[in-house]
Amino acid sequence: MKLKVLPIALTAVISAVVLFGGWFVYRQVAVQNPIEKMVTQYDGVNDVQLTINRNDVQLKLDLQPDVDLGRLVQYIHKEGQTLIGTRSLKLDVVDHSSEALESWWGDAMFTVAQAMENKQYTEITPTLSKMATNGIKVNTAMDDNNVYVSLRDGDASKFIILPRVPGQIGVWPNA
Repeated sequence: MKLKVLPIALTAVISAVVLFGGWFVYRQVAVQNPIEKMVTQYDGVNDVQLTINRNDVQLKLDLQPDVDLGRLVQYIHKEGQTLIGTRSLKLDVVDHSSEALESWWGDAMFTVAQAMENKQYTEITPTLSKMATNGIKVNTAMDDNNVYVSLRDGDASKFIILPRVPGQIGVWPNA
């Protein structure tokens, strides 16, 4: 029996296109689009860019200054549980900071880092609230994985996500 190369190659190419095309369409329609729709419907979310990997879901968020980041994360976990599954959620928030916010956060970093290192998370909120001056508004939240700090000064905002894992505080940029 003599095998014909062209029909075999054509069948392999068509099978690969159907298999990978089907997977791509499934991922777009059944997972990615519903997550994007769910997150953009949350009040205060301007835009979301989503990347889904085998082990994690990465969201790049563009938020309005008055968004409560802790509640947004809680909403995503609750409403998106069936879509996210066992994947970890990784957030990256677009920075709309100002010089005043950056300077204020630079002054507050040491206190926050010390509270994080000593696992005295309840000290973060009152300490930052006492330090808030000149119209800077501070909001903090915490879940099992992170501490969320939201700073707002008029139209400028800065959102900081601090992991609660010791040794990975992430307060200072990598040198």
